[in-house]
Amino acid sequence: MSFDQLTQEITRCRLCSDRFAATQTAHSPRPVLWAGPSARLLIAGQAPGMRVHRSGKPFTDPSGNRLRQWMGVDEHVFYDRERVAIVPMAFCFPGYDAKGTDLPPPPICARTWRGRVLEMLPKIELTLLIGGYAHGWHLPGKATVTARVAAWRDHAPRVIPLPHPSWRNTAWMKRNPWFEAELLPALRARVLEVLKP
Repeated sequence: MSFDQLTQEITRCRLCSDRFAATQTAHSPRPVLWAGPSARLLIAGQAPGMRVHRSGKPFTDPSGNRLRQWMGVDEHVFYDRERVAIVPMAFCFPGYDAKGTDLPPPPICARTWRGRVLEMLPKIELTLLIGGYAHGWHLPGKATVTARVAAWRDHAPRVIPLPHPSWRNTAWMKRNPWFEAELLPALRARVLEVLKP
């Protein structure tokens, strides 16, 4: 199967139709995969939010703005499928619960698709793990997001665990000043190295 054929199969996926229909948002699946087989950097995110569900393009929200700032890249580079693959733990917006909070990514998505997609990305030199769900899939053992991000040197230069770039983590960043002082400069240098033309 070619990468394009796999992408088309994922785009047609409706495994979670009933699950999404039962959420507060009562929406239909809209898988969002942004990748090309020559990509050298993998962004392993959590799951699309409502804005991404509507746009069909990953990280078209304030979290995306912050992530691009962390990486030191503009939108042109970030959305270049030949260099950057954005493969979340679940391809569809999971919906909201009764309190208006994002539901977790359904595990069936990663079980069904993740291995197949990653096999089609043989040139990845750097993987950015965004948030706890991606950490849990890609890194062995159990640890908090803070512990894993603090131990980023243990996984560099091929893998860098990050917190989610949500505004909700602004307080986390203030409590952990080493993140901006130490990790982000190293992240930007590594991203530049991997994505250079």
